[in-house]
Amino acid sequence: MQHFIWDIDPVLLSIGPLSIHWYGALFAVAILSGLQVMKYVYQTENKPLEALDNLLMYCVFGIIIGARLGHCFFYDPQYYFANPLKILAIWEGGLASHGGGLGVILAIGLYVRKYKENYLWLLDRLAICTALFGVFVRSANFVNSEILGVASDAPWAIIFARIDNIPRHPAQLYEAIAYLLIFIVLFFVYKKSKAKTAQGSLLGLFLILTFTARFLIESVKVKQAAYESILTLNTGQMLSIPFFIAGVALFLWSLSSKNKQK
Repeated sequence: MQHFIWDIDPVLLSIGPLSIHWYGALFAVAILSGLQVMKYVYQTENKPLEALDNLLMYCVFGIIIGARLGHCFFYDPQYYFANPLKILAIWEGGLASHGGGLGVILAIGLYVRKYKENYLWLLDRLAICTALFGVFVRSANFVNSEILGVASDAPWAIIFARIDNIPRHPAQLYEAIAYLLIFIVLFFVYKKSKAKTAQGSLLGLFLILTFTARFLIESVKVKQAAYESILTLNTGQMLSIPFFIAGVALFLWSLSSKNKQK
């Protein structure tokens, strides 16, 4: 069976000593796309657009720091405890989406404390952006031939030639498609209700859909942590469970009559 061969150079553009990688370019597009969604939200709900500059800074730092620490301590803690300075070596790669999620939640907590914004209102709307953000980040992982799927004979399996000659599940694309569908659902729900959206409902729905998809897709990923070989569930699946439970609890709470927006 003929399988599609993926062998793209991770460097998008080189100008002298300067190299622009696909990952960096798509990461930037992810941030800018999320910013456009938040501009739409702020304009729709008559919020000052100037506030987005500080919000963007908090989100970016929260995502990057959280994702890096998540990778170090969730997936390879033994190595990073033995080599703590390597935690700072973000240019060597290694970002975990679960850590990025926690990082941005904490960062937004600091933001609302300083700027007196409604915490759940903001997290609900950022959930829409986060789904779109995930589309571009997982596409970047695909370009880089990282976060690989397990071997497969499926007709849509892909050979990542920079890694080996084994046809594999394109797990990165599975996630990118899942995030795109989640973004569409969340944006549709928001557009129908806008400011009347029950607090916590969008975030709860995001957590339910995202970590259901993550739990399922993790089953076709190559295990990333050394200790996973002795576990029934891999690290990504175990980390998805508490997020899913939190999403269900938050969504049910958001539907209670006490919390519904009038």
